Amino acid sequence: MDARLNLFDSPLATTFVKHLVSAGKVFADSALPAATQELVKIRASQINGCGFCTDMHTKEAAHAGETSVRLNLIATWREATVFTDAERAALELAEQGTRIADAAGGVTDEAWANAAKHYDEEQLAALVSLIAIINAFNRLNVIVQQPAGGYQPGQLG
Repeated sequence: MDARLNLFDSPLATTFVKHLVSAGKVFADSALPAATQELVKIRASQINGCGFCTDMHTKEAAHAGETSVRLNLIATWREATVFTDAERAALELAEQGTRIADAAGGVTDEAWANAAKHYDEEQLAALVSLIAIINAFNRLNVIVQQPAGGYQPGQLG
């Protein structure tokens, strides 16, 4: 399977992706736990049907030490006992933030309040920004049908 458009051959697309990647680097210096960041990226990518991002972030998470049990249970986090309350709050916010079009009210006050119990304002800013940027990456890759499966940890820097 080939992508509809080679994002790496297009000067405009390459520049755009570089800016997204650059913006995403702020999360490395944030107080939002790295494991939570990967869980959020994976869950949003699953919801959006982005195979490329799901492949990338599950492999990056595993490379960073995430367990296969937790990775395999992300899509069913509500029933799984392997996630902390803080991670559950982040996953709920990620789901609602990703499914904005499915709910007339967007993110519920309850989901926001639950996240705010576990994260301070800077962490919430990181979480909200992370949800926004992974959704942008997902949309880009889904639109061009970027193939999944061949990603290697660290491949894109």
